[in-house]
Amino acid sequence: MSHLETLYLSHLPPSLPIHISLFRDLRNAAFLREQLLSGNSAFEYAFVDASMILSRTHILAAIFRAVNSHISSRLKSRNVHSEIVFCLSPNNNIAESFRKFGITDATKDLLVVKVSVTPDITHDTVAGHLAEVIEATPLPFDDETLATLSNVSKIRKVYKLGPALATAATTPSHINGAGDHEKKVLEACLLGAMALRGAS
Repeated sequence: MSHLETLYLSHLPPSLPIHISLFRDLRNAAFLREQLLSGNSAFEYAFVDASMILSRTHILAAIFRAVNSHISSRLKSRNVHSEIVFCLSPNNNIAESFRKFGITDATKDLLVVKVSVTPDITHDTVAGHLAEVIEATPLPFDDETLATLSNVSKIRKVYKLGPALATAATTPSHINGAGDHEKKVLEACLLGAMALRGAS
């Protein structure tokens, strides 16, 4: 069963819908990474390690920024999909952003993003291709599911967030109810770090 979600982000052209799918227990990470590194155009996706994503807002902010760079011809990486991975980074080191946020041979939980940069890229074509090439269990792309996959301590380390946020969103229970404020604080810090990178 496919959980592919197609989104139309505010302030972006409706001709550029975003297709997002989340997977658990990935079994062919090495194959997917090999296709990506070889430049196989059929595998032009943003393959993101889901353990490094705190929330929908976190990844959607990176997508929004990358698509804006695509529209204005200001990409710093190879294409809009690699730019999504780069836009998650708090610094300007492209290679490091791929090591920290992109797919590795050890990736177990994967977030896949595809931007419809050409008319032939549709919900159905993306869903069909992912069903053929991804060996994993599809999951709904929502904050509750992401909370079960996020490695919050690792995220905090990459974004260099100090001990003041040590208790923020460290377990799925923190994502709902009483811990929602802590999660929002951490999310704001991540988004701030991503935005400030562009100011340097």
